[in-house]
Formats: sequence, structure tokens, C-alpha cells
Amino acid sequence: MSPAAASPFLRIENVTKRYEGTDAPAVANVSLDVGRGEFFSLLGASGSGKSTLLRILAGFETPDSGHVFIDGRDVTDLPPYERPVNMMFQSYALFPHMSVADNVGFGLKQDGMPKAQRTKRIEDLLDMVHLGSKAKRKPHQLSGGERQRVALARALAKHPKLLLLDEPLGALDRKLRESTQFELKALQARLGITFVMVTHDQDEAMTLSSRLAVMDHGRVLQIGAPNEVYESPTSRHVAEFLGAANLLDAAVTGWASGIATLACDGFDGSFKATAPSPLSAGTRVAIAVRPEKIRLCGAADDADNKLHGQVKDVAYIGDVSTYNMWLAGARSLRVQTTNSKRGGAMPASGEELWLSWDAADAVVISE
Repeated sequence: MSPAAASPFLRIENVTKRYEGTDAPAVANVSLDVGRGEFFSLLGASGSGKSTLLRILAGFETPDSGHVFIDGRDVTDLPPYERPVNMMFQSYALFPHMSVADNVGFGLKQDGMPKAQRTKRIEDLLDMVHLGSKAKRKPHQLSGGERQRVALARALAKHPKLLLLDEPLGALDRKLRESTQFELKALQARLGITFVMVTHDQDEAMTLSSRLAVMDHGRVLQIGAPNEVYESPTSRHVAEFLGAANLLDAAVTGWASGIATLACDGFDGSFKATAPSPLSAGTRVAIAVRPEKIRLCGAADDADNKLHGQVKDVAYIGDVSTYNMWLAGARSLRVQTTNSKRGGAMPASGEELWLSWDAADAVVISE
């Protein structure tokens, strides 16, 4: 049972939002539940509707139809300042003329919190994000990662029940972003506050989220834990957007015990892939197989699926190597291997090899 099923802290019911002059809605009849204390991500490309949905949760946009419930209360028509919500913006939106401490305590001061109580709260927050020694500095005197932590502390200052994060790590360089991801995840787990994050970065969503929703053209295509969505995509878009995937168009020739037998377009022989639901012979589908699931061998093995190909391109990326393998009919498959041994031999461009993978490592996509 998912956390949302056990305790739907945030509920979005049939929410639709259309902007004037557009052909399609920005958000189209979206329904989803988020459990109390979850770190939930809305993942999608530009124009997928994720940011509009986040703005609806914050109260900056009003849906044309549908409802939003937070902790059992319908907040659909409430203004932002009446919602138990705070938002951390991508730009951080820090006041450049204010010190770090004054930035963090700005909302508390606006609410009239007594100075002594406010000072203690600011000190606790800055200690929590490891910036206690920089309370008197101005934002321009901080690194990008430090500014990000100031913005986070300010967003948490008023004890929101729900924290919304709009591309929170987008302004950081790659190495800093990777280290900050784990800090943010640990902080959220310690606080127990429900986080909803918008991002287009698949690695970020998979690292941080307890569950995620993949969006496209205003619709939610799939919801689940990162490993569930990655290993068992239900559509072409999800398979291709979340990580890399090889897709082979095929026709079903048989089905038994959760395994489909298929004839792939342009290839001889029979193929097998996981298909939990029964499929009728002749049904048009696609096989999705991730690059890291494919083995490269000098000779054909007894795998469920095997093809002969030639190494066209090689990309060495340190921990992994990626191969573009050319197959019959000018088709290609992407293969990724782990460089687990220092100085290990690598296939060279032009080398002919067998590609193989098991039925359990491929999934049938009907959409």
C-alpha cells in the first residue's frame, strides 16, 4: 500500500486549468494523492503542466474545475496566505540588501513574531542547514549551494504543512547538485514535512522522491516509486523520458504466465518480454529494454532474446561505457556496461558481437 493510500494528506481531484488563447489545457483532469510525509515529484519536460499544477497547489492559480484538499480541508478557493503551504522558488528570490538571518526571518517578522522568539527560530533554522556562522552575510557573499540552503530555511521558517519546490537545485552545478540532493532528502526525512517538487531532471526526481508522477501535455501518465516507474513503464513516453530505453515494435504471437512471445519488425526469430496482463495474438505492441539490461558477448548464449550486431560508436564515461550497436536493417540499439575493472578491455568500433537479454529484463508496452 502506498503512503498516499494509507493517508492522503494532499488530494488533487479532477483538476483542469486552461489558459486563454491556447488549444489544449495546461492541466487536464489530473487526480492524485500524496501521503503525509512523502517526498513527491512532478516530473516532465517543459510544457508538461507540472509548474501550473504546482502553482495551483500554492494558490497562485485557480483551476477551472476540480478540487485541492490539504490535510482534509478543501483549499481550492483559498488565497496563498491562508494555505498551510510555502514555496521555494527556482531563483531563490532572496532579498539582496538583507542579511542571511533577515532573509530567513522575513516572514516571521511580517507575522509579528516577538523578536526573541524570532531570533531563536532563525538560529535553529540556520544551524539545521549548516549556515549558523554566516548569519550576517549578504546573499552575494554566499556560494550557490549556500543561497539554496538560505532559501530552504526561509521556506521552512513558518512550519508549513506542505512545502512546494520549483526546480530547487536547477541553479547548481552538477557536483554540488548531486551532494545537495542527499542533504535535502535527509532533511525532509528528519522534519517529516510533505514535500512536492517540480523538476525536469530525471536523476534528481529518482534520487529524492519516495514516489513520482510523470506528466506530459497536462496529463499524468504514470505514478509510482522511482524503481517501479523505471523498471515497468506503461507507455512509450515514460520509457523514453525516464532514463534511456530501446523500443522494438512487435506483434504478439503468444502469451503464457506473464511472458509474451513476439515477432519484432525487421528481425528474424522469436522474442520474449514481461507482460503481466494477457495479450491476444496479433496485438501490436513495443518491447522496451533498458541499455544496461543488454549483455555483449563474443558468441550467442541461451538468452531469451539475442541479436547479432556491430559496434558503431563507443562513449567511455568513466564508471560506464555506452555502445551504439548497428543491427540488421540499419537498426541500432544502445547498450551500457559497467566498467567494474580498472583497465578492462573494451569492445572497439567495428567489432561484431552478440547482444542478449532475458525476458524478465524487457517489458511489453501496449500504448
